[in-house]
Amino acid sequence: MMPTSDDIIEHAADFLRRISPEGRAAARRRRERRQAAFRRIARRLVLASVVILGAALATGIIIGPIGINGLLAVILAMVLAWAAILMWSRSPEPTPERLATSDLAQLPAQTEDWLEKQRPALPAPAQRQLDALALSLEAIGPQLAALDPRQPEAIEARRLIGDELPELVRGYQRVPPSLRRQPMNGGPSPDKQLAEGLGTIGEEIARMNARLADGDLKALATQNRFLEIKYKGDGEMGEG
Repeated sequence: MMPTSDDIIEHAADFLRRISPEGRAAARRRRERRQAAFRRIARRLVLASVVILGAALATGIIIGPIGINGLLAVILAMVLAWAAILMWSRSPEPTPERLATSDLAQLPAQTEDWLEKQRPALPAPAQRQLDALALSLEAIGPQLAALDPRQPEAIEARRLIGDELPELVRGYQRVPPSLRRQPMNGGPSPDKQLAEGLGTIGEEIARMNARLADGDLKALATQNRFLEIKYKGDGEMGEG
């Protein structure tokens, strides 16, 4: 089957995304998160194995050889422990419903993971926007982690990232594919509306991050001024 022009455009866009700075940064973050998750699971598996083997060794020293039945029990305990750890360590699949109630500190990363799964269903321009959006989500993550979830800024961020952004993408996906490139009622096409919406949300996340950072900078300047008055001022008064 010969590839269509749309297929060629999509493949070219995907190639450009992978070699773009934003695309490489997004791939690096996903790889680092997978590696960190693997290391956490590996540590838990090793710890469980050490505990079980240590208990078996202590039993053999105190009571006597555990025998073949004891060895089978140790193996069974390790298998059950490993299975429990692997099941417990699995992160639930991100969904818009889960994003709406996600822990604020985890919301940016979980939203990025959900968006990545929606990428194949989005047009090429929107896919490129997702990489820039991922950078904004990564940047605001530490800021949100420091917020009280009851603060107005936290509520606003949750609404924007965990509600309005997923709803924009899902609203686009509900449009039949055959109509997505066509202007609607004299207005822009769904493809263009999606691109404009993603751009607006990305800009708002950047503004929100700047506002939160401005508050931290002002707090740091106030603390620095307090220290200068308290210590340098006292020293100068003492010298006089």
